[in-house]
Amino acid sequence: MKMKLKFLLFTLFISSVILAQTKGTISGVLTDKEANNSTLPFANAVIKGSTRGTTTDENGKYTLTVDPGNYTIVFSFLGYENVEVPFSIAAGENLTISKSLGSGSYKLEDVVVKSAGGREKETALLLDQKKAVVIKQSIGAQELSRKGVSDVEEGLTKITGITKVGSRGLFVRGLEDRYNNLLINDLAAPTNNPFKKIIPLDLFPTDIVSVIEVYKTFNPDISGDFSGGTFNIATSLSGKSVTKISIGTGYATSNNLSRFQISKDANTTKGFFGLLGNDRELPGIYGTVPSNKSLTAAQSKTENNNGWDVDETSSPLNSSIGFLHSERFDLSRDRKISYLFSLNFNNSYDVRKGANNTINSNGEFDNNLLGIENKYKTSTSSLIGFNYKTNRANISFNTMYLRSAESLILDQYGTTDLNDTYKVIRTNQFEESNYLNGQIFGDYALTENKNHTLKAGGSFAKTSFHIPDRKFFSGAPQSNSDIITNYGANSFIKQYLDINGDYFYSDLLEYNWKFGAEKSNKLSVGYNGNGNKAETSYRFVYIKENTNVTSPGSFEVPLNSVDGRINSDFDNNSIYYAEGSNASYKTKLNEYTNAGYANLLLKFNALEISGGVRAEKYNREIQYKYNGKFSDPLKKKSIDKVYILPSLNVKYALNEKSNFRFAASQTYTKPILMEVLPITIVNADKTSQQGNPVLVNSDNLNVDLKYELFPTAKELLVIGAFGKRLTNPIERTYKADAGGQITTFLNSNYANLYGVELEMILELKRIHENLADFSFGFNTSIMQTQVKVKDSIFNDVAGKYEKSIETHPERALQGASKWIVNSDLKYQFDFNKKWNNTISLIYSVFGKRIYSVGTNKLDHIYELPVHKLDFVWNNKLGEQWNLKFSADNLLNPKEKFVLGDDNFTPIYDSKTIQDYKRGIGLSLNLSYTF
Repeated sequence: MKMKLKFLLFTLFISSVILAQTKGTISGVLTDKEANNSTLPFANAVIKGSTRGTTTDENGKYTLTVDPGNYTIVFSFLGYENVEVPFSIAAGENLTISKSLGSGSYKLEDVVVKSAGGREKETALLLDQKKAVVIKQSIGAQELSRKGVSDVEEGLTKITGITKVGSRGLFVRGLEDRYNNLLINDLAAPTNNPFKKIIPLDLFPTDIVSVIEVYKTFNPDISGDFSGGTFNIATSLSGKSVTKISIGTGYATSNNLSRFQISKDANTTKGFFGLLGNDRELPGIYGTVPSNKSLTAAQSKTENNNGWDVDETSSPLNSSIGFLHSERFDLSRDRKISYLFSLNFNNSYDVRKGANNTINSNGEFDNNLLGIENKYKTSTSSLIGFNYKTNRANISFNTMYLRSAESLILDQYGTTDLNDTYKVIRTNQFEESNYLNGQIFGDYALTENKNHTLKAGGSFAKTSFHIPDRKFFSGAPQSNSDIITNYGANSFIKQYLDINGDYFYSDLLEYNWKFGAEKSNKLSVGYNGNGNKAETSYRFVYIKENTNVTSPGSFEVPLNSVDGRINSDFDNNSIYYAEGSNASYKTKLNEYTNAGYANLLLKFNALEISGGVRAEKYNREIQYKYNGKFSDPLKKKSIDKVYILPSLNVKYALNEKSNFRFAASQTYTKPILMEVLPITIVNADKTSQQGNPVLVNSDNLNVDLKYELFPTAKELLVIGAFGKRLTNPIERTYKADAGGQITTFLNSNYANLYGVELEMILELKRIHENLADFSFGFNTSIMQTQVKVKDSIFNDVAGKYEKSIETHPERALQGASKWIVNSDLKYQFDFNKKWNNTISLIYSVFGKRIYSVGTNKLDHIYELPVHKLDFVWNNKLGEQWNLKFSADNLLNPKEKFVLGDDNFTPIYDSKTIQDYKRGIGLSLNLSYTF
């Protein structure tokens, strides 16, 4: 399979080069009649009747390659008359067409803008990056479409220093998800998943996105919770009438059209759409407050209506469907209203097979397991947006709904301690999240000349995350797919985890004053803040034997069909359900942030200085308890702190094409919700994850230096250096426990980070004219980190400080890669005037990094490098049809987590902790726009 794919890619690439040699090239310079024929940057040059076109660079220059033939080229610029020039061109010919554009009989106030997508173009975003004083990068709708990107998370991996790591989200400069922050239309947004800092961005389809901005340096108008990067998603506000329907299908080796196990209730129409949450809720008979109630056998059979059975089937192809409609109405010359509606659904079938091991402090396996995971995932997204625009006001309303669901069957074969017998552990889990966010935002010019403006917004969100009726049992596997099991020792357990966001609000108000020559100076004063209130519930129910009747003892039953035997034992009054929750079942979170800020931007010819300060008051209160009675009051742990966060951003324009930048700031980092909530999530294999309520925010000092060169409107070269000092950095670790290995989180003493970055976008016509349709993008980050461990840490359960159990007092920062690389090769060509093609080959890899900090004389658990290669062929068939073919993960590497070599105890078994392959993915997506 690999050889066939490599041969296909090689053939396509060679064919592309041959095709490139049959084209002709048109180039020239556009000038501005209204400005003494000075060059006209960012004007349009388009082949009439096709989508083939480009924009002029800062010097008014443009270049286009076309097939031999007769054409008309159209030059245009907002407010100026279009100029059309017919021409003929032969293969290999270089033709020069230069023109001057002017307003002619037009007046600017007579011009009606028919589309508002300029900011989404790659060239416009490079210009935005060049002009901005803060260090940021953006990717727009045009580039997302060109690279065949279907969701925001995938799109962000095309930006320097950003990698996607499986289901763990985005890493910026090698730093984990906890160091990121998310804005939607400049407003703070909550997460829908308490195990992640921000919403999984693969839930955002690119159809609803205009621009994604990544801030790598801090500015006072964004949250002080900043270290890796802050993402700002600007949702699409279409300025034209569009209706788009899209469908897609996908296949992944070893995942689709193969043996697949799925919970019986998930193998239904409701299950197909992921609508199982209500069916799996904790039965009302147990009450809202645990009392460790025991049901009768009859109640157990009727009240717990969701069973244990699993269907074995064949996984179909993945699928997706989307609908988008937008419309604009011109109420008058200067008043416009538009709306946008988008609805998307997709699903996928994932199969993973590999090691699931843990190693104890004696260097021996605690768990020595082979895991086989079958996961069915669905996601639904919808957006309704309205925009009202006048000469001075621009107001938008958005309502966004995101839903994700996941049905999991996990079988683990092996042993869970040294003296254990070989067994199989079955986990049957359903997980769902719901996210509803309403926003209003906009800006208003207080004066006609727009020197004084207001920017304001507010949002209100409701979130929920549920793992209802997570159940597991175990038994000794037999040769006929049966197991031998029993009801003793709580063998059949159900868990119910609910995390409900009562509310999350966000608001902002900002005043801007532009002054000085050409309005180049700006004073900004503003407020933004957010509040979050959430509550959790984690309860257990298990099957218990009735001691008043004869015990069923051990019995043999099919692994996938245990309901028949359980129901029979209910009928015999042999067993019943009982709750086994403890007093720690509930936690509450109240979290509030309020900040005022001021920033002054001053321009002194080539030098621009932006300096400001943010005063941010942060309050977090967690209510919880570890033990005691259900009626006992909750313990409280609070943080109440005011952060004074200065920032400085300096840009010096060395010439028209290059900049030098410097940035320095003080920020902080908050932990992820489940890192700080004192909930112990227990797994079937005796491993668990436990939050740490005594975690504190880390304090960060950030410094960046950068040199930028923009050779043309489409090219870029960036060389940068950065450094960070993190005090009390938050890190993942593991520790031994009588019940099994616990993953938890701690604050280290401090961490130093420093590194360099390189980014380039190169048009390959610099190498040879026959490569005029090729471009190459490359970015890399190289980083060193050093962490100093605290001598002692506070044990909240014991209520005292204890000596640190970390193996190494100095080490690298958990989650940080020493290097990462992203690159892509793009080729654009036309089969004819209406059939435009873009082929992209995209590669990424990250360096070895610490996944979990080593303790008890054991080394760290490392995540090994993963090489990822994707191929995307995007076809635009006329004005209406678009066809995209993608081949993902072509190298299909084994993703592996291993124990390091620097242990202080002998390791008697394999050092592999976990490994699996994802498979090679092939997908086809077709859209029709009208």
